[in-house]
Parts: sequence; structure tokens; C-alpha cells
Amino acid sequence: MTKIVILTGAGISAESGVPTFRDANGLWEGYEVDEVATPRAFHARPDVVHAFYDARRAALEGVEPNPAHAALARLERTLVDAGHHVLVVTQNVDDLHERAGSSRVLHMHGQLRSALCAACGERTPWTSALAHGPKCPVCGAPELRPDVVWFGEMPYEMDRIFAALDEADLFVSIGTSGAVYPAAGFVQYAAARGARTLELNLEPSEGTHWFHEARHGPAGLLVPEWVDQLLS
Repeated sequence: MTKIVILTGAGISAESGVPTFRDANGLWEGYEVDEVATPRAFHARPDVVHAFYDARRAALEGVEPNPAHAALARLERTLVDAGHHVLVVTQNVDDLHERAGSSRVLHMHGQLRSALCAACGERTPWTSALAHGPKCPVCGAPELRPDVVWFGEMPYEMDRIFAALDEADLFVSIGTSGAVYPAAGFVQYAAARGARTLELNLEPSEGTHWFHEARHGPAGLLVPEWVDQLLS
């Protein structure tokens, strides 16, 4: 039985038209992190924060999964049917992996199409705006916030992620900068436990030197080629 853990970052969705965090024309241009991505910002200016995430959520309607997302879904279907394990851990808050057909996905930074109630802690699937202060469908409090992990908050699913890394035979990082922890440290953690490691990225990341192998180019080309190679 082979166990594969795949980490994906903004680079895999960029080819679908989802701007990345660090690009000059990325979603964050014109916004300081402290304005839209911290709990303090939300408490101080919820209108600004909601407007930002409402726009990002609405923008998902205009994008589609690309060949890299589709290749990972194909990898999952093929290997799981053969008795192997495939887990996608994504830093992305979009739902393109799921729309491509992946079912074993952990969103460590949350999801745009989910709302978190600050009053009761329940999560609710959400596709519309939050700026108008809708009530939580569970407790009725008008305390819904974007279900995303802001700076200073703990990423989701860390216990499950490290448990998977403990047992991984192969760790693959796709479209990540290698600069944001804890995800940037996954390669060292997996390698220390015996996993082979592979980077698939547009260009060398800050952590390229930690990988056993690195391939650089567009995810839409590299990921299907790697999946074809692995399945052959």
C-alpha cells in the first residue's frame, strides 16, 4: 500500500484565474494584511473585511478547475480504487479540488464557501455575501464570519495532517512558495520520517533545497505529466 500526501498552494489555482497572494497583481494588492486578514481587523472594520471576502467568494463563480486539479482527482480515483491512500492538503480557500473530483481534501486555511459563527462555533456551507449580517442558521446570532484562517490563528486539521505525514511514502508540494509555516516545514517533517519528497512549482520555492527532486514549470503541464508517470 502506497500513501501519498500532496500539499497544494496558490500556484495550482493561479492557472484557473485565481490570483495568488504574492503576485504583483494578486488579490491582496491595495490591502495591507492588517486590514483584511487578522482578527483585529475584523473586530475593527468588519465591513471592509466582509467586502473583501464577499468579492473573493463571488469570484469563484467565474473560475473552473484546470488540468492540474483534474490530474490529482484522477490520481485519487485510480490509486484509492487499487487500495492506496491519497490525501490532498491545500492552503487554498477555493473549492477547485472538490469541483475537479477530489474527495480526500483537507483545507488547512479554511474555505471561502463556508461561514463560521463566532457565537456558537458552528460552520455552515455559504455561497452568498456576509456583509449584510445574516444570522447563523444554527444559533440565530448575527455573528457569521468568513471561515478562513487569518494571521495569528491556528490552521485547521493539523493533527490529521501530521498523522498523514507520519505515514507518508511520498510527499509532493505543488504551487507553494515555501515561505509560509507550518506548511513550509512539511517537507522536512515528511523526509525525516522516511518519505520521498517532490516539488512541482512554477519556479524554485524558498524550500526547494529540502526536496529530493524538484521540477519547475506550469502546474497545468507538470502535474498531469507526473500523474501519468506515476500511474504508468
